[in-house]
Amino acid sequence: METTLHQQLKLHYASDESQTEVLMGNYRIDAVRQDELIEIQCASLSAIRGKVKTLLNRHTVRVVKPVVHRIRIAKKKTKRSKISSYRMSPKRGELIDVFDDLIYFTRVFPHENLILELPLVNVQQTRIPSRRKRGWQRKDYRVEDVALEEIESTCELRTPADLFDLVGLDPERDAFTTEDIASITQRPRWFAQKIAYVLKHTGAISAVGRKKSGIQYRAA
Repeated sequence: METTLHQQLKLHYASDESQTEVLMGNYRIDAVRQDELIEIQCASLSAIRGKVKTLLNRHTVRVVKPVVHRIRIAKKKTKRSKISSYRMSPKRGELIDVFDDLIYFTRVFPHENLILELPLVNVQQTRIPSRRKRGWQRKDYRVEDVALEEIESTCELRTPADLFDLVGLDPERDAFTTEDIASITQRPRWFAQKIAYVLKHTGAISAVGRKKSGIQYRAA
């Protein structure tokens, strides 16, 4: 089911409301702005990989992948009742989180006709009780909807060099390992390995050797 966030972003990026949900060949395009086809993808990028790859043969495509920075959780006591409480989630997202998804998009990005835009957003997540209970007489909740509250900033990715900027790596740096990436990004080693995978498979880096701490890479 389409969320309010998805609807809001379509209207934000389209030339006007008439340029949303535009039928083009076998595909329905989220939004059209001048010569750009815009796809809003709140879920995994893998779901639109084939569609985008086909569209890139003839069109400029902007894939908008929102990254959630802050979540305000709004709870209802029943599906039809008004919101009864609010609280801020302690979790905070960062643009670098997109590497979790980019590992499924390396056969599409980079491309001369592709712009990957990352809006850093604050959202309200509305939750309602589910039918099941979690633990002794504790209600379990499910997400009913997600709505946009604010776009804090945006970042465009067009080339492998843009990935370096996102990670904070210096392309002129001597050989580095995933241990170095973990240190720079302040992320676990397993996440640094995902970053290295994306950088390698988008042509940003190449392996140049190995030492005890792991494979050594250098900017390609």
